[in-house]
Amino acid sequence: MAKPNADVDADASMDEVQKRLMFEDECILVDEQDKVVGHQSKYICHLMEKIESENLLHRAFSVFLFNSKHELLLQQRSATKVTFPLVWTNTCCSHPLYRESELIDDNFLGVKNAAQRKLLDELGIPAEDVPIDQFVPLGRMLYKAPSDGKWGEHELDYLLFIVRDVKLFPNPDEVADVKYVSKEQLEEVIKKADAGEDGIKLSPWFRLVVDNFLMKWWDHLEKGTLAEAADMETIHRLK
Repeated sequence: MAKPNADVDADASMDEVQKRLMFEDECILVDEQDKVVGHQSKYICHLMEKIESENLLHRAFSVFLFNSKHELLLQQRSATKVTFPLVWTNTCCSHPLYRESELIDDNFLGVKNAAQRKLLDELGIPAEDVPIDQFVPLGRMLYKAPSDGKWGEHELDYLLFIVRDVKLFPNPDEVADVKYVSKEQLEEVIKKADAGEDGIKLSPWFRLVVDNFLMKWWDHLEKGTLAEAADMETIHRLK
C-alpha cells in the first residue's frame, strides 16, 4: 500500500519504527458480528476522524501471560508508541494482520498465530516457548477509546490466556518496562492508577478486562477450571 505523502509529511515527528508499522501493517476490518469486511492500514484504523466518520472497526487481541506461580506479566508501553504511550497494560496487545496465516478462523488459529508473532516482536519470547495450542481464548469484547485528539482505538478484541515460564528480552521500540504481579499487587497498581499516584496509567482495554472479567478468570486459572470460563460466542460491548 502506497504511503500517502500528506500523511507522512504531517507525521514527520513520528518515531521511524512506529511510522513503518503504521503504514505497512494492514489490520483486519470487521463488522460488529466479527465478520471480515476488508482491510486498512494501522495508521487509518487508529485515526479517530476515520473511526468516527466511517465506523472503522478492526480485530485485535490481548494476551495475558502467567508464570507457573500464576503471576500476571504486565508491560508498560514504550514512550514512542503512537497510541497510549507509557501506559501499563496486559502482557501483549496488538492486531492480527490481513495475511493468510492470521485470517484463519478455525479454532481461532489466526489470532493465536498473531499473538505468538507479537510476543516475539515485543518481548523476545520465541514461538517454541509459547506453543499455539497453549493459548486459551476466553472471550471477545468490542470497545472504543480515544488516546488523544488524533488517535484512538475501535477494536473487537480477543482475550487470550496462556501459562508459561519464559525468558524476557523486551524490545525497547515497543516496551518501556515489564513486571509480574499477583492479584494483590495488581489491586495496588489499580488503586494507584485511580488515585493518580506515581504517574501510573492503565490502558483502557486492560481496565475493561480488569473490571469485567480478569479476577473471575484468574480464579478459574488457579483452580484449574479455566475452560469453564470460556465464552467465545458472546461479543461483549463495553464502554
